[in-house]
Amino acid sequence: MRKNKVSVHSLAKRYGSTIAADHIDLDIHEGEFLTLLGASGCGKTTLMRMIAGLETADSGSIIIDGADVTHLPPRKRRLGMVFQQYSLFPHMTIEQNIAYGLRAQRMAPAEIDRRVTEMLDLIQLPHVRNHKPGQLSGGQQQRVALARALATRPSVLMLDEPLGALDLKLRRQLQVELKEIHRTTGSTFLFVTHDQEEALYMSDRIAVMRGGRIEQLDTPENIYLNPVNEFVADFVGDVSFLEGEYVPSREHVTVGEGKVSCKLNHPGGRIRLAVRPEGAQLVDASEAHALRGVVKEVAQQTGTTLYRVELADGQELKVRVLGVKSAASMIGQPIAVRVDHCTHLSGH
Repeated sequence: MRKNKVSVHSLAKRYGSTIAADHIDLDIHEGEFLTLLGASGCGKTTLMRMIAGLETADSGSIIIDGADVTHLPPRKRRLGMVFQQYSLFPHMTIEQNIAYGLRAQRMAPAEIDRRVTEMLDLIQLPHVRNHKPGQLSGGQQQRVALARALATRPSVLMLDEPLGALDLKLRRQLQVELKEIHRTTGSTFLFVTHDQEEALYMSDRIAVMRGGRIEQLDTPENIYLNPVNEFVADFVGDVSFLEGEYVPSREHVTVGEGKVSCKLNHPGGRIRLAVRPEGAQLVDASEAHALRGVVKEVAQQTGTTLYRVELADGQELKVRVLGVKSAASMIGQPIAVRVDHCTHLSGH
């Protein structure tokens, strides 16, 4: 079992009538990449800032490396911070920027030089050592900000929407690089984002937040395939919601004139299911118990085609298939769909 690097116990914070943290409990494991995911105002940045000591909790405790740091100032918590704004010193060279925290620690000059070289190699920018920040692209500056934070070997590296200001292509490139840096260094990363795809790609675990609470804390796979409630299902990725009658003896849910096979710990009756677009597929009209409907929309996406199907009982179901298909002629045509994976939703 992995050791806890950070533990938060019943952490609470209010701003007037707004609850930013509602008695949150959270353990961050040593060496893991944990992401706080949620919409603006959900409390994710406030939680990170309280752990960093940049905000004071109204109540609760924060434990880092086994020590209670709840009332310690930020400089005594041994944390690194990377923000959306690069915050590099424009008058200093890249070498001086990376070395800034090391000099503050009164490290020997030879060790500072060795550490700066190590960091420049890590971010694959050894040639910019003597450049000024203004000479670098936005992506390069963000990598330097990351190197500066990692140079002091912080107990935890905290990243608050660090890729938010970058264009999509560069953002995806840096996601790959940041994940590789995490793997190479073995450091503990606490990452804040509102981007669901980014969280699913980057993280070992994700804490989905709403209204100052953690709705679900789990692996990306379980967050996506087995959401605990409708909020998580709807917030993380594309989803359709279907209502039907569960028949325990037959292990299926009747939806309109079709059926969805599933085995649930449920007494039977009306239930609600979440279906990801990849959890359904188009099938031949002759397939027994398939859901029947009409194609309402066909959308081309990166490497896939998304069909929006209106079922016979008026409910809608999205189906994603591999490949980009010229299927506009299918709009208005009858279609059959089989659901292969769904999640029973017990709450909202």
